[in-house]
Amino acid sequence: MNFFIRPETPADIAGIHALTAAAFANAPHSGHTEPFIVDALRARGELQVSLLAVDDGLLLGHVAVSPVAISDGSPGWYGLGPISVGPAWQGQGIGTALMHAALEALRQQHARGCVLLGEPAYYHRFGFRAETALVPPGVPAGYFQALCLQPPLPQGEVRYSPAFEATA
Repeated sequence: MNFFIRPETPADIAGIHALTAAAFANAPHSGHTEPFIVDALRARGELQVSLLAVDDGLLLGHVAVSPVAISDGSPGWYGLGPISVGPAWQGQGIGTALMHAALEALRQQHARGCVLLGEPAYYHRFGFRAETALVPPGVPAGYFQALCLQPPLPQGEVRYSPAFEATA
């Protein structure tokens, strides 16, 4: 497979919505709101990074990165997700490539760090760790992870955009 990664364009919006819906259609821990979250982040102007994996015009995967607020006032922190790979293309390295590209984009923007909610066994290889200093309200602690790009690690409650409450 010869895919490449590029930023989203306005022509990609409907495809990203469909891809994200398909990627999470059978996910056991999903509320199936992920495409609406991406749409709401875009509408709020909060998609700091929005990258696509594309092969010959076909959208294979997408990753969204948006700002998060930390109660201690630490600036420059972002939340990664949703990250989506179409069901037919999962397990082929597309998600890994999107992760690396999103983290590189954050490094180029001089971000201080990134948080995400996901499977520790998967995200550990990208440097993410559960950090007790960062507390997400209402989230299982072991699945909430952080990657500090520029120390020090902040301490406090992490708040995602209201876009993460989108349901339609």
